[in-house]
Amino acid sequence: MRPNALGRTIAGLVAVAGLAAGSLATAGTSFAAPAEAPQTSVGARSAAVLATQNFGLNTAEAKNVQEFLAQYWGYTDSIDGQLGTNSWKAFQRCLKQYWGYTGAIDGDPGTNTIKALQRLLKADYGYTGAIDGVAGSGTRAAFKRFAA
Repeated sequence: MRPNALGRTIAGLVAVAGLAAGSLATAGTSFAAPAEAPQTSVGARSAAVLATQNFGLNTAEAKNVQEFLAQYWGYTDSIDGQLGTNSWKAFQRCLKQYWGYTGAIDGDPGTNTIKALQRLLKADYGYTGAIDGVAGSGTRAAFKRFAA
């Protein structure tokens, strides 16, 4: 009888742990996501747009950057004016070779990518701010000059 009681105790603990984990998972996502909406191609397109980071460039300026990246840094995606992951991977290759970027070539224009971009912009495009990794108004204005 004792082994059966032990088995039921273990089964009960596993069930409680499973319920608790499920509750925590649900609680974590319930605050992050709004009410469920049907997934459409428009929703997928919005997610793709959110994955781009043009840092103030309009579509024509971003296309200029992509053409530069295609010509010199191995960018092979479409020239669409949306600086997404592959655009930033190509830019990181440039920044790694010439402007002190030491991070991964991952396409994420994070702090280290922006610092290297700021060094490039300071050298040739009139950026006068700090090399701080923040894409503020000075960085954005110099990036526009780069893209022109």
